[in-house]
Amino acid sequence: MARTTGSDGEKTEAAIREAAVSLIARLGFEAMSMRQLAAEVGVQPAALYRYFPTKEELLYSLMCTHMDGLIASWGEARPAEGSENRSPAGQLAAFVENHIRFHLARRASTHVNNLELRSLSDARLAHVLALRADYEGALRGILRDGAEAGVFTVEDVALTAMAIIQMITGVIVWFRPDERLSEDQVAATYHTMTMRLVGCANTGSQRPRKARAGD
Repeated sequence: MARTTGSDGEKTEAAIREAAVSLIARLGFEAMSMRQLAAEVGVQPAALYRYFPTKEELLYSLMCTHMDGLIASWGEARPAEGSENRSPAGQLAAFVENHIRFHLARRASTHVNNLELRSLSDARLAHVLALRADYEGALRGILRDGAEAGVFTVEDVALTAMAIIQMITGVIVWFRPDERLSEDQVAATYHTMTMRLVGCANTGSQRPRKARAGD
């Protein structure tokens, strides 16, 4: 059980978020009670409502935090203007690798974001879907640029982007770090598969980077 002191607001909120992600991923949003969450954090149930007035507000905040983090992560990972990897192939390689590494580090959060959209009210759902569209729009832009440059063979940009997102997000379902493939090997293999999917023969020159210390 993750214990925390109620007097330290930031630590308490962080503990609530961490415990909520774990419980929702394991039990489902509807099945998780705020009383269970309070017990997991080590606070009184009433204390939760100082941070999140409703249970849905908590879920919405978790989803927005996940998507904001993903968008920011891509902003940092995207090859800079003028760099050798700024080509469509280089950007696609960076997108695939960043997406895989981000989600492998946040499995429970990814499950929550993928499975609990149904639990949001219409307005909140629309906002989360807009964040998703913003992120996925970056991938569609890469595919469109590559197709226009003759580097990629893509008949339907939106459908291809959807297929790639589904493929590289699905890694969290089966990947185990102590089994046959390392995270680096998975990133490299999915890079090759993605390039083949978009009809790019030059798969070797834009290999994903090795993991940095602290990744």
